[in-house]
Amino acid sequence: MPDPLPLTNGQLSEIQKTQYWENGFLFPLQIMSADEAASLRTELEQIEAEWLDRDLPLPLNTYKRTNSQCVLPLAHRIGEDSRILDAVEGILGSDIMLYSVEFFIKEAHTKQLITMHQDLTYWGLGEIDGLTTAWLALSPATPASGCMDFVSGSHKNSILPHADTFDDNNLLSRGQEVQVDVAPKDRIAIELQPGQMSLHHGLTIHGSGPNGSGDRRIGAVVRYLTPEIAKQVGNKDYAMVARGADRIGNFINYAPPSQPFSPQSLVLYDEIRAAQAKALMQGADQSKGRDI
Repeated sequence: MPDPLPLTNGQLSEIQKTQYWENGFLFPLQIMSADEAASLRTELEQIEAEWLDRDLPLPLNTYKRTNSQCVLPLAHRIGEDSRILDAVEGILGSDIMLYSVEFFIKEAHTKQLITMHQDLTYWGLGEIDGLTTAWLALSPATPASGCMDFVSGSHKNSILPHADTFDDNNLLSRGQEVQVDVAPKDRIAIELQPGQMSLHHGLTIHGSGPNGSGDRRIGAVVRYLTPEIAKQVGNKDYAMVARGADRIGNFINYAPPSQPFSPQSLVLYDEIRAAQAKALMQGADQSKGRDI
C-alpha cells in the first residue's frame, strides 16, 4: 500500500499537479481520517437499510449510482467537502462545478467489475481537460477487493473506440469497454485505504476487477468540472456551483436536497436523468438499455 502524498495546508504541490497532468491521475491523497470515512460508510449503510424497501419510484441502487447529490444530503455533503475541493482546485482552478456524486459498491465475494474505459466517451461533453473525478474510499480498495487500475498517460489520447457488452456483472451503464489491448504490465493498481482519495482525468483509461474479499468495496465518486465546459450532445445539463462562481451558465444550477428523497428532489432527479440519458445512451441498442 503506497504512502499518502504530502499536502501543504490541504493543497497540491506544483510537482503533484505536474504528476497529474503527466500521468492522468494522482493518488493516494489523505483527505480525512479512517474513522471519519467509517462514519460516512455507516451513514450510507443506514440509508440503504432504511430505504431499501420503501416505495421509491426507481430502485434504490439507481439513486446511489447516478446523481446521488440530487436526492441524498450525504452525497452532496461529500461533493462539497472543502478538503476534496482544495485538492481539486489545484487541477481545475478556483471555479468548480459539482457534476455528480455516485456510490460505486462491489459486494463481498462478487464478480461485479468495471471494464477498461474512458469516462468521457458517453457523457456528451467532448474531449476536455476541465473535468476530474475524485474517488474517495469508504472501505479498503485493494487488488483483492477490486480497486481501480489506471493506464498512465492514456489521457493524452482522444476518445478511443468503445464497444457495449451490457454484461450483467458490469457496473457501467452500457458495459462499455475500450477497444484497445491493455497489457497487465500497463495497469497501475490504485490502492486506497478508507479516507484516502485519487483524482483522475476524464480521458484516463481505467477499470477494476471483481471483489474477492470478505468486505464491501465502497467508493464515493465525485465528478467536478469547470463552468467553461459546454454540453455537445443534448440541449441541456445540470451542475451545482461547488466553489467560486459560474459566470457562463452552460449548466442549469439547482439547490441541494434538504432531506433524503424529498418529492421535489425526486422530480428534479428525473429531469436530470432524462437530459443526461440523451448523451449517455446515444447509439446504444435500446433493447438492451438499463437504468442510469
